Amino acid sequence: MIIINLDVMMAKRKMSLNELSEKVGITLANLSILKNNKAKAVRFSTLDAICRALDCQPSDILEYAPSAPNEE
Repeated sequence: MIIINLDVMMAKRKMSLNELSEKVGITLANLSILKNNKAKAVRFSTLDAICRALDCQPSDILEYAPSAPNEE
């Protein structure tokens, strides 16, 4: 299971969803899907833009957590 810690990095950088949306050029709806761990995929170009805007590494946003056997 991949966990998206976008909200954590946004809080560390004191950046709102609106501000990040403007800097990255992604709709609020799509950023919200990422922020709430509802995304099924993320484009490298999107990840690149988010990392540039938040001045962070992909590993600051993406985290791997093994799934329990019954969750697969």
